[in-house]
Amino acid sequence: MTATSWIGRSRRRIEGSEKVRGRTRFVGDLRLPGMLYARPILSPYAHASIERIDACAAKRLPGVVAIFTDEELGVRRLLAHREANYAGEPVALVIATDEATCHDAAELVEIEYRELPAVTDPLAALAADAPVVGDPTLHQSDDAGAHGAAAGSAADNEPRHANMPQRMRFQRGDIASAWNAADAVVTGSFSIARVHQGYLEPQGCIAEIGDDGGVTIYASTQGQFFLRAETAKTLGIPESLVRVVPMPVGGGFGGKIFLLEPLAAQASRMLGRPVRLCLDRSHDFLFSQPAPAASIAITLGARRDGTLVGLDADILFDGGAATGSPVGIGAILLGSTYRAPHLRIVAAEVLTNKTPNSAYRAPGAPQAYFALESAMDMLARKLELDPLEFRLRNAVVEGDERADARRWQRLGLVETLERARTCELWRNRAGTRGRDEGYGLAVGGWPGGIEPAAAGCRIDGDGTLTIQVGSVDLTGTNTSFATIAAETFGIDPAKIRIVTGDTDSAPYSGMTGGSKITYTVGRAVSEAAADARRQLLALAADHLEASVDDLIIEDGRVFVRGNPASGAAIGELARMAMDFGSPHPPLHGHARIANPESSPGFAVHVARVRVDRITGVVRPLAYLAVQDVGRAINPAEVEAQIHGGLTQGLGRALSEELVHDELGQLHGGSFMGYALPRSDDLPHLHVELVEVPSTYGPYGAKGVGEPPAIPGAAAFANAIEDAVGVRIMEVPLTAPRVLTALRRR
Repeated sequence: MTATSWIGRSRRRIEGSEKVRGRTRFVGDLRLPGMLYARPILSPYAHASIERIDACAAKRLPGVVAIFTDEELGVRRLLAHREANYAGEPVALVIATDEATCHDAAELVEIEYRELPAVTDPLAALAADAPVVGDPTLHQSDDAGAHGAAAGSAADNEPRHANMPQRMRFQRGDIASAWNAADAVVTGSFSIARVHQGYLEPQGCIAEIGDDGGVTIYASTQGQFFLRAETAKTLGIPESLVRVVPMPVGGGFGGKIFLLEPLAAQASRMLGRPVRLCLDRSHDFLFSQPAPAASIAITLGARRDGTLVGLDADILFDGGAATGSPVGIGAILLGSTYRAPHLRIVAAEVLTNKTPNSAYRAPGAPQAYFALESAMDMLARKLELDPLEFRLRNAVVEGDERADARRWQRLGLVETLERARTCELWRNRAGTRGRDEGYGLAVGGWPGGIEPAAAGCRIDGDGTLTIQVGSVDLTGTNTSFATIAAETFGIDPAKIRIVTGDTDSAPYSGMTGGSKITYTVGRAVSEAAADARRQLLALAADHLEASVDDLIIEDGRVFVRGNPASGAAIGELARMAMDFGSPHPPLHGHARIANPESSPGFAVHVARVRVDRITGVVRPLAYLAVQDVGRAINPAEVEAQIHGGLTQGLGRALSEELVHDELGQLHGGSFMGYALPRSDDLPHLHVELVEVPSTYGPYGAKGVGEPPAIPGAAAFANAIEDAVGVRIMEVPLTAPRVLTALRRR
């Protein structure tokens, strides 16, 4: 066996066959005996007092079991408490024996509202006479932190508006003196829209009460242990009374973490029967939690030779009706990608009467990099410098200080820029340019998530390895785990079986998000496989009367070096440890890890576009993504992750936008009106993998899911300016916005 027999070789996903054949069972496919159906009634107003709820007519409908309000559930804030703070907030919950009856009963519930002043614009929310948004005791679950997007401590404790629940400040040097040292300065105010995660499977779960008073939740979730903890905390019960069974997830991207489960669980506890709560598409758009909008004002200055001297920024994230947006990680990344001796960043979250937000692939980063990379391009143009060389001159390297005063770990930003410089799309841009065509380059980075993890590895009597994990497989991580275990143990990946248990049986794992599962759980899998391997070799050494150092594992057998005919099959040895009266303990490896540092990942994207000056339509022609992946465990899956991420970045850049009017009403709340990119919208995609091995990741691997979703908006904005000479500072870069910019030129 070579040093890496399996690592770096593309493999099909082990669950792929079941999915493409339609055999995978999602939450919506599950039926339990005696199961009831639930449907929430949502507020039609962005801000309103709930004056009266009359469910008498609805309760008389055959098949209706219960209609709950917040007071009747007995757990505060599962439903709106006396006041609705956004259009789409659940006000009541209808429970019936079938879905059709739920719909009919919901229409019969009479709710009297008294509409109150609402505020939907973050700046208006900071006015002295603005209505206070939301319940000050309500805080979203820490979705950003679970993604590895914790911001560190930089809180600004100065007095602030009631609608500004968090504000932080990062600074170093003397920002006022930076502009005196600069030969060129650029300033811009950038904004990026709210967007939906765009998953195909709407939010859903089933809760079932147990004989012990506990509850089992079958959930479409990215993190079963996180969901268990948050549900127990919300209901005020011990975690041991909450069992979460993770179901296959039909798309998550940060949006499938924690939403409906406490509501369904409490209803099941009260009724003593299973309760299914699955949203339809319209309710999902109204009730589920999107990625936040942001406004960023940034000033950059540099010397004539291209050396940055100062970065000044004010950041506002629109948090919706509850605090918890990833504004902190956005601020850190904004000030930590390039070296600037003088820095000032003030970042704040503002509450508005809109749906609270949640994580979406690289939470906080696309917003920050749209502003940063647009401004970097503007400054390069002003200095008449090559935009890639300008970035290279200022790119951070290992040991450089971040905005939060921490130091960067090993990272590959310089290496990705250098690789992009050699790629055909960038290298030949001058010679292949057509009329009204342009090229835009942008960088995106992610610090990488860290979270403790554990794994088990059992050697079975048929010679297979059963790997036990608690992580949810969204992106082919189980296939990577099989490869990692095979490499460590010395066995064909086909002989590896991956089992994801529920919260009662699985080893602990963090949430699938923040580009950390392969980095954390993968390392635990490797160490568990190594532990099982040591146990096997110890048993084989005793059985073969040989030294452990002289034993080889190959082709499913253990034998003495130089004598392949000797030895025993792995399964035979495993059965020896399971026989009646065996003196050998079972072969079961275990590992617990806590990675001491995160492992950053950076990407460089290049977009080639054509702009139609008559219609304003931007047509992508080609796209290059260069990314540091540490080590590609399964290159095909890594490239697939990058394709998916840059497609989502394209959507945010050119078409996707959740629009609320001044009354807080959502427009286009369906896939008929929400412009996800289609396959024919995509240009030719080219991916280049750069491998700067991680210090702690298994075989040098690091997370790859976040970076490709980050640079798209800036790459396209930069390409548009290159093509037609207009700088657009608001995304999505729709045809009307492009036309408006062209006419103002």
